Amino acid sequence: MSEKSFETTSTPARRWLFILLSIAALGAVAVMLFSAEDTVDVSRSDAPPPAQLVSVLAVEAQDSGARVSVFAELRPRWNAEIRAAVSGRILTVHDAALAGTRVAAGTPLFEIERSQYETAIAAAEMAVEEAQLTQLRAENNVTLARRQFARDGATPTNDLALHLPDLRIAERAVASARAQLAAAQQQLADTTITAPFSGFVTGRVASLGQTVAAGEALVTLSDDSRFELTAELSQTDWALLVRPIAGTTAHLSHRDGRPLGTALVRQGGGFLDPQTRQMRVFLEVSDPAEGVLAGDFLRVTFDGRIIPDTLTLPETALTRSGHVWIVDSDDLLARHMPEVLFRDDGTITIALPDGPGPWRVAKTPLASFLPGQRVTPQLVEG
Repeated sequence: MSEKSFETTSTPARRWLFILLSIAALGAVAVMLFSAEDTVDVSRSDAPPPAQLVSVLAVEAQDSGARVSVFAELRPRWNAEIRAAVSGRILTVHDAALAGTRVAAGTPLFEIERSQYETAIAAAEMAVEEAQLTQLRAENNVTLARRQFARDGATPTNDLALHLPDLRIAERAVASARAQLAAAQQQLADTTITAPFSGFVTGRVASLGQTVAAGEALVTLSDDSRFELTAELSQTDWALLVRPIAGTTAHLSHRDGRPLGTALVRQGGGFLDPQTRQMRVFLEVSDPAEGVLAGDFLRVTFDGRIIPDTLTLPETALTRSGHVWIVDSDDLLARHMPEVLFRDDGTITIALPDGPGPWRVAKTPLASFLPGQRVTPQLVEG
């Protein structure tokens, strides 16, 4: 046998030998893995898993006083652009007219040149004197005419014979002259521009030496002693209030919950806002507490009527979909869509659900809750 035929015969045998050795090695590895794997004794049980633990609140029906809260902007009662009543050159700008200054009612702000108005007063006073002199002459003429007719024993034919029309004209001339004098005196007084009410100067337009015309803006003054609010309520919230609402008080608080006193309801209802379609309530604050600033948004809380047979729950009991979960007497979950009557300070007040009370309500419902699911209720405080 040649060397070439020997190599041809031995090649398949080597191949099969390699395959057999590989299979044997794979089997050995598998045996080692199965022998090294831990075994766990599994016992089969037909007992159901324990029911989920749920924190519940035991609530009973009660009468609740409705409370309606909204946010409203606090605005000053008076916010005026003070304008010049007369024309002239500004001679004095008082420190009270500078922006940011708090002024009291009657505080001088500007002084306008007075000379032309003092001249007008002198002319008006002369006109009054002349009119009074004319009146005296007319009265004297009437007196002489009456005496003349009395001596003659005759009767005057008309008022003209007694000079009565001249007297009436003279009397009206005196009244007119006095009115012109009062107007001239008022114009002279208007050369001193004073604050018409107490408040803060929020802006100044006029400057020293400037010549202003009557009606030209000088400063902007904002009241800081009396404020107003306009609260807008939905028709549902409006129905919770005791009416008539005028003359009642509402509680004010800052956005952080800090109380800021009360506000008097001046008027409310009667019409809907054309844009929001809500009822408008007008309030005024005449004695603001410390920290009340114009332009701030305050919470306005109205005390409403007493609503019988309600449940008060924490807001956490209401899911995003607007449901509450009730645990019945068999410890099964029931989903309830409540009628939320009002919200107040982290709580909701709802109408009574169906069925006898007291009710066990899930304090913090989970997304995994299902109707009819058995749970283990754990009673907690509200």
